[in-house]
Amino acid sequence: MSPAFPGFDIATFLARHWQKKPLLIRGAFPGFRDPLDTKAVLRLAADPDATARLVQRAQGRWSLDHGPFSGARVRALPKRDWTILVQDTNHFSDRAAQLLQRFDFIPHARVDDLMVSYAVPGGTVGPHVDSYDVFLLQGHGRRRWQVSAQKDSRFVPGLPLKILQRFRADSEWVLEPGDMLYLPPGVAHYGVAETECLTWSVGFRAPSDRELVGAFLDHLHDNLDPPGHYRDPGARRPRHAGEVPRELTAHVGRALRSIRWSGADVALFAGRFLSEPKSQVVFDPPERPLSPARFTLQASKRGLTLDRRSRLLFSGTMFFMNGEAQRAVRAAPTLRKLADARALPGPVRAGAEFWRMAYAWYQQGFVQLGNGGEP
Repeated sequence: MSPAFPGFDIATFLARHWQKKPLLIRGAFPGFRDPLDTKAVLRLAADPDATARLVQRAQGRWSLDHGPFSGARVRALPKRDWTILVQDTNHFSDRAAQLLQRFDFIPHARVDDLMVSYAVPGGTVGPHVDSYDVFLLQGHGRRRWQVSAQKDSRFVPGLPLKILQRFRADSEWVLEPGDMLYLPPGVAHYGVAETECLTWSVGFRAPSDRELVGAFLDHLHDNLDPPGHYRDPGARRPRHAGEVPRELTAHVGRALRSIRWSGADVALFAGRFLSEPKSQVVFDPPERPLSPARFTLQASKRGLTLDRRSRLLFSGTMFFMNGEAQRAVRAAPTLRKLADARALPGPVRAGAEFWRMAYAWYQQGFVQLGNGGEP
């Protein structure tokens, strides 16, 4: 695998730093250009389909507001000490999606989104700790980052943000455009804008065991159909009508112990769960879809691209598109290429199984003809 960034060795990074310790990469993106400039970021913050937050600090007091934020609202803000954060920029911009794709040395199943922070001087979200890995890529302007190995993760009570009560910096850097800082989960950090700036955050999914277990139980509920019902022939009049009968409690135990699942069940659940799009995502099917034959002809020439919001994963010959599972054997090599690169440049040579699946996804708005190219 070629280096993701100049002077960056993927194998060394994964062995020494990933989920272990921070790493500063100076000049990770030489001549870096922001996928979206400041005006485009603020337009996105005004979009009701985007998820935006405004964090302000005034006279030692913190506030958090949720978007969308109109241009008039932004123009009325002070010259210092605020920042606007916009999630999922990769859902709205091909350039942002292409930047996120540069981090494919981490499995797509672990990738969450590309967030951008626009900040004026002094803008910050305060010292805090994240439960997930993050790459902080500096765009336009400069931001000072402080990092601490402290174990004290107590938050200031009564705030809308999880800001640390105490923060003692062990390291400090000012990041210029193209510089990047990696932070593993649990590392306390504090970033403050030195100038007006844009900072791009590549965040990764880290579902809690509680979330996984709850989702798996929902999966079992949807896919299991135990045949029995509670019966109590020969029941006697109870001494206490309000007491739960022992026989009923025993039946509950037997029903629960009868539940079984296999490794294949877990793999199916994991693929569906990890490929599930975010709750706010709504796909846009084509208004006038091509016929299957016309679609196949066009796609074989022009290629195919996943919609920016689509999540396509696989496990063996089982493929998971946006929470749905489908097995494919003959089409597997081509589908794996699409899952890895998120696009298939034309000409595309594939069999009937692939085109049948691709056309169904096209009808749902999950894939598009061509290779994108929006600025």
